[in-house]
Amino acid sequence: MQTILVIEDEVDIAELVAFNLKRNDFEVVMEHDGLSGLATARELLPDLIVLDLMMPGLDGVGVFKELNKDAATRGTPVIMLTARGQTEDKIAGLQIGADDYMTKPFSPKELVLRVKSVLKRSAKPTSGAELECGPFRFVKNSLHFYTDGELVDLTSTEFKLMLYLCERKNVPQDRHDILVEVMGYSGEVYSRTLDTHMKRLRRKLGKRADMLETVRGIGYQVVIPSS
Repeated sequence: MQTILVIEDEVDIAELVAFNLKRNDFEVVMEHDGLSGLATARELLPDLIVLDLMMPGLDGVGVFKELNKDAATRGTPVIMLTARGQTEDKIAGLQIGADDYMTKPFSPKELVLRVKSVLKRSAKPTSGAELECGPFRFVKNSLHFYTDGELVDLTSTEFKLMLYLCERKNVPQDRHDILVEVMGYSGEVYSRTLDTHMKRLRRKLGKRADMLETVRGIGYQVVIPSS
């Protein structure tokens, strides 16, 4: 049974989330402020965190940044849950590394589907221990990614996106296929989420960023020059 930590200061919303997750065979722990949530995350090491953005004291962004400072919690998938519905707020949540973003009011059924989707794409790959692709190296069991021998700190979603493209190097991949196969989404409504992840990836790739290409009208590809 996978454990979900819900950090939400509105008790009725936290209980609604917990009720629906428990109905789907998840174990749920609730905290109602940022500091308590952060402490529980460090102690519990949950499989996923549903994190409210607007909380008194330490808000969701602060909690997320603290989680990323700790090696034990850095890779924990996070779904931001907030009343902020502006596109800019959603993009900001994804830019700091959140795996997904939902706004209130929300559909409990959709939230459960998002949780399952994020958990699925965050699962560690099992086939083949390592993959080398030009200057990139993937250690699948630990989700470690190296560029030119230097360790690059990727989220689990970023790791899977790069792995998917490198396993299909030099071949443009349709954005819809990436959304479905890597991110577990079924519609173009999430295309901007994909674009946001790709922008973050390029920043992290540094001087190798140009090897992650946008293919106009299709999607993305990793280009590895022939030696």
